[in-house]
Amino acid sequence: MRMSATSRGILALVVGIAVFSLQDVILKLLSGEYPLYQAMIIRSLTAVPLLLIIVRVLDGRLTTITTSNWGWMLARGFLNFVAYTAYYLGLAAMPMADTVALFFTAPLFITIAAALVFKERIGPTNLFALLAGFVGMLMIFNPSGSVFDPAALLPVLGAFGYALTQLATRVLGRTETAGAMTFWGNLTFLASALGLAAVFGSGGFEAASHPSLAFLTRGWQEMPIRDLLLFMACGLIASIGLSLLTYAYRVAPSSSVAPFEYSFIIWGVLWGWLFWSQLPTALAWTGIALLIGAGLLVIRVETRNEKAAPEGAA
Repeated sequence: MRMSATSRGILALVVGIAVFSLQDVILKLLSGEYPLYQAMIIRSLTAVPLLLIIVRVLDGRLTTITTSNWGWMLARGFLNFVAYTAYYLGLAAMPMADTVALFFTAPLFITIAAALVFKERIGPTNLFALLAGFVGMLMIFNPSGSVFDPAALLPVLGAFGYALTQLATRVLGRTETAGAMTFWGNLTFLASALGLAAVFGSGGFEAASHPSLAFLTRGWQEMPIRDLLLFMACGLIASIGLSLLTYAYRVAPSSSVAPFEYSFIIWGVLWGWLFWSQLPTALAWTGIALLIGAGLLVIRVETRNEKAAPEGAA
């Protein structure tokens, strides 16, 4: 049965999100034994040849990775590195579903940042979505009623960094290809992770007992071949997931496929239950529902604004 372009895009995005979620499982499983920078270095090195293939397929030639905007490309890559470092450090200490849900405050931060940077107007509907989303975030912060864990702030910091990355993508996307931005982003990940390895690799900061701090400051560890292959698999997972998401947004309208990114929360709940026997509390479920609803409302408003914009304004 022939599928429409929109259906193919939705299917590609849903599969891509499912693939990406496996990387979170691997990193959380091994976060108690290895430092995050070690995983990032191995993942980034593995991804280099795969990303070159992706650039060749998407852009038709490899010369698109050369750019005169290398400073801005590095800045965007560093923002992305900070965003995902914060997210994964939070993942080491928090239930997977809560961490994923808090990271999906990103659409709310994108709305705020766009208003500040691009002077975009926040209408009443978006304002309501922002308020609902932040109420949902507060519900997830302390769903069990126990002492507040500062690690809950990390995925929110990650979401804020991701929002700034997306704004940079909007600007650079006028002159740079998606493949080039991804390739430079991976190089920035590699360079930044090597910087962390230079600081923490000797093991001189291993006194931290909190899971998030330990995941950051632990010294470089010897690893069996099984764990090495798992970290290398993260590079393959990231490359495949990126290809599927890029394909999704190329063949289908973003307004049609973007809402399906929230399927990531489903995988967060499923993997958290299967691997760690963790399920959100009733209060956390309510907060997750508010966050999803707020995010979808923001996407709907942006879609309506794009359709109302004059031709060529995008």
